[in-house]
Amino acid sequence: MTSYLRPDWVDADLYPFDSRFIEIDGNVVHYIDEGTGPTLLMLHGNPTWSFVYRDVIARLSDRFRCIALDYPGFGLSTASRRYRLQPDDHAATVAAFVDRLDLADVTLVAHDWGGPIGLCAAQFRSERFLGLVLLNTWAWPLNGDIRAELASRAAGGLVGRELTRRFNLFVNALIPAGHRRRKPTASEMDHYRNALPTRERRNGCATLPGAIIGSRDFLADVEDHLDRFDGLPTLLIWADGDVALGDKERRRWEATLSDLTTVTIRDAGHFVQSDAPDDVAEAITRWWETVGDI
Repeated sequence: MTSYLRPDWVDADLYPFDSRFIEIDGNVVHYIDEGTGPTLLMLHGNPTWSFVYRDVIARLSDRFRCIALDYPGFGLSTASRRYRLQPDDHAATVAAFVDRLDLADVTLVAHDWGGPIGLCAAQFRSERFLGLVLLNTWAWPLNGDIRAELASRAAGGLVGRELTRRFNLFVNALIPAGHRRRKPTASEMDHYRNALPTRERRNGCATLPGAIIGSRDFLADVEDHLDRFDGLPTLLIWADGDVALGDKERRRWEATLSDLTTVTIRDAGHFVQSDAPDDVAEAITRWWETVGDI
């Protein structure tokens, strides 16, 4: 295992986990591995990192092995110069990560971009996954969805990318907007800002909005292979106060996967695992009690 030091700005009270680092294809990938029991592999979206799962992990690590990584260019991970910061790159990194840790009988826990990224990786390594927990995410092209296209063109266009690189727009605007039940504290916001402190470090965050419509082929391929997961026990945790994804996406999941249980978390925002960690942890625990023999 590669040894690296995590930065001093990471507060051990807010993020009370041992940081681990591993090299994958020239990238330094940071992850945490807490608890014992059935394995939950937690994947974040944009502009977050494993920090977004911290309160859920604290509530679940007494009965689950909770693993959460940061994609190269996010959180405490570092991307190599040749890394393109595209969704398919992140999916390949996750697949390689699963191999390197030799993970088996994994339940994927995926939020936002973690959905298509994680499902792509799981399609490559289907023998290693036995269940899914999906939190306000999607797995198909959003081209044609007016709201998604406008958001992708605005945030992923030249001006949007520049605003993110120069002013950390995605962190400063989306993190607060994605919380409805509570307001992120100043210290929490610092942990998202400090993870993306420079223009160069914000390239990954600036790249993904354009990929919502720019990575149509990648998303179409993920959608084309969703039948591999039909019949796989799946928990859909859906925050109904999400500013980005709504009932249409929830209903599509319910129509796509046959062995699916939906838990709606009322009045919670897009970053539901941070906004309502008690509800998310309880939903996972209760669902596991019904499918834990898979």
